[in-house]
Amino acid sequence: MPEIAQPFRFGSNAGQPVTRRDGIAKVTGAAAFAADTAPAGLLHALCAPAAIARGRVTHLDIARAESHPGVVRVLTPANRPFLEGDPAEKPTMFSFRIEVLQDDSVRYAGQPIAMVLAETPEAAAEGVRLLNPQYAAETPRVTLDEEAAYPVEPGGFGRPAATLHGDIEAAHGAATRALDVTYTTAPQYHNAMETHAVVAEWTGDRLHLALPSQALAMSCAAYAWFFGIPVENVTLSSPYLGGGFGSKAIPTGPQVLAILAARVLGRPVKLMLPRAQMFGPTGHRGATRQRLRLGIDDDFALTALDHDSLSETSSFDDFHEPAANASQGLYAAQALRSTHRGVRLDVGTPGPMRAPGEASGSAALECAMDEMAEQAGLDPLAFRLLNYAETEPGTGRPYSSKALRDCYRLGAERFGWAHRPLTPRQMRDAEGMLVGWGMGTALFPAPMFQAQARATLNPDGTALVETAAADMGQGAWTALAQIAADALGLPLEKVTFHSGHSSLPDGGVAGGSGHTATAGGALHAAGTDVIRQLAEIATADPASPLHGAGNARVAARDGQLFLVDDETRAEAFEAILARHGGQSLTGGGSAARPPEDAQRHAMSSHGAVFAEVKVDPELCQVRVTRLVGAFAAGRIINPRLADSQLYGGMIWGIGMALHEEAHHDPRTGRVLNADLAGYHVPVNADVTGLEVLTVHEEDPHVNILGIKGVGEIGVTGTVGAIGNAIWHATGKRIRRFPIRIEDLLAE
Repeated sequence: MPEIAQPFRFGSNAGQPVTRRDGIAKVTGAAAFAADTAPAGLLHALCAPAAIARGRVTHLDIARAESHPGVVRVLTPANRPFLEGDPAEKPTMFSFRIEVLQDDSVRYAGQPIAMVLAETPEAAAEGVRLLNPQYAAETPRVTLDEEAAYPVEPGGFGRPAATLHGDIEAAHGAATRALDVTYTTAPQYHNAMETHAVVAEWTGDRLHLALPSQALAMSCAAYAWFFGIPVENVTLSSPYLGGGFGSKAIPTGPQVLAILAARVLGRPVKLMLPRAQMFGPTGHRGATRQRLRLGIDDDFALTALDHDSLSETSSFDDFHEPAANASQGLYAAQALRSTHRGVRLDVGTPGPMRAPGEASGSAALECAMDEMAEQAGLDPLAFRLLNYAETEPGTGRPYSSKALRDCYRLGAERFGWAHRPLTPRQMRDAEGMLVGWGMGTALFPAPMFQAQARATLNPDGTALVETAAADMGQGAWTALAQIAADALGLPLEKVTFHSGHSSLPDGGVAGGSGHTATAGGALHAAGTDVIRQLAEIATADPASPLHGAGNARVAARDGQLFLVDDETRAEAFEAILARHGGQSLTGGGSAARPPEDAQRHAMSSHGAVFAEVKVDPELCQVRVTRLVGAFAAGRIINPRLADSQLYGGMIWGIGMALHEEAHHDPRTGRVLNADLAGYHVPVNADVTGLEVLTVHEEDPHVNILGIKGVGEIGVTGTVGAIGNAIWHATGKRIRRFPIRIEDLLAE
């Protein structure tokens, strides 16, 4: 059997800034999203959301709603059909306990208390209005309360464990300078352009779903469990996603109710949540209150880094923002401690939101590091370099790769950090605005899930590659096609990529910045399997120039097989296949990180973000005028798309630092700003100067592709950098995010 060149290498495709394959379809309106599906006989569903956060529903005017000529049915706890899967249980790793009209209890504002099915969306909306719900309300719990806090017990997804490395009390005692500060972060809600949706249709006991999903196979398993049918009876189409950010990996109560309604009524049902209903049943980043206690010795080395996070969860489930984990992987210290505590509130269950844990945790950590540097009289970058970790602090494991020093150096040089005055309020622009410079370190893990893929080489030298991957708008389908094309040794234009449907091999989970490594690894394996088969045919064929190659290394490039040590011996794919029946060749592949690899090395992306802000000295309005981010994330498959992801992450950092915050009415528990008018996110006018630098890393340990992921690391580091820049401009240290005008005026 010939030996095939297995390790992934950049060919003519990977490493190139290819434009997104789906770009034209999206800008011309040809791209079909889940809610664009419209089977015959379609009914429209709309949830009636609770207007209180705690209590009971005492009355619904069902007769009046059903008297509307367009309303077909109203589902309530009194008539909700049986659901095989208990909604208080969790069928998959990415599942929460959900609210599906189990009873008349209200556990959070926005919880579905009824569902109206109608012939048109307008009739459904009018039916919801006619229900006129009445409540027996109780006082809601919507703010973090230390007295109600309890230790978070580890238990998997969303339940982070406490971590201790070293003697923390002795480390505190050894400090000659100490810092004890508390930072808070506000609750934030996923606000993808495409809200959650589903179109459900039953054919007997077979369920057909059009549903935006970040985890197609896992979602099928969850819905099969809820409805008591074999998983193979569920098909899920997720052609395009208009953003996900973590929320679309998890089944929601409204989606389950819509599917249940379709089964009961025998007609397809479409549900697309209005924007206001995204604030409740679909997850969010929970509020945190984080206490950091740092100590340094006479040489400015950290003796103690002690990080405690108090975070919200719902009254009926457990997901806690793992914020304190951010302190485990960055800075060398004699002792590290991370602890997590929870408070049960009358809110929807929080969930993973872009850079869960690290986004909120690094915001507090990076500001605390700046405060410690200020106390020591050191430049913030110099202080971080003094405490640079050569091995992962919390475990002592070596890094699979770590080019953070290069990120610091390149980012600082491009930004002009050397010209930064040490003390605050020293810089103004020509208009008299206060100018401040701040920095933050970026860190995010490089996980890997499990995935499968299939590749088919056609007799005409083209190929079809398939995996049920998800593209949330980040360009995954383009980058994955580039990986597959290089594995097959074909130009990209000769490779057709099929994805977004559960009938295809499981592409794993699009989340945690691990999707390209996971699905890409499976596609690489599938392409390599095809080339292995092709090489076996060619080397056994007396008519082939490759005949008799034995164990010589055979590789593929530009639609040809060739011998690595004698490239004159080569043959086109089409010729090889033509002499052997003209049949296609199909190969399969899978990808997963061996557990022992994850134990041997610490695997993370790293980066450094430098921020410039300008602050009106009288009005205290803040503008982020420059952001320079330098990031090391292994090998970059598509620089254009990677830069776009890093830009997006940094813009999210602007939002978290200055804009995003959900406000709860303390009387009702309702979110007061549940729309894009009151819930502020950055717009183009808020982003005036953005620059991304990427640092190349060769990482032989993280996966066969040598890639890590860039989807989330841009958020981390950016929030703290902006907070630190505001202090440098004003001399005022604000320990809450987002930082508001009134915070600066009050200081």
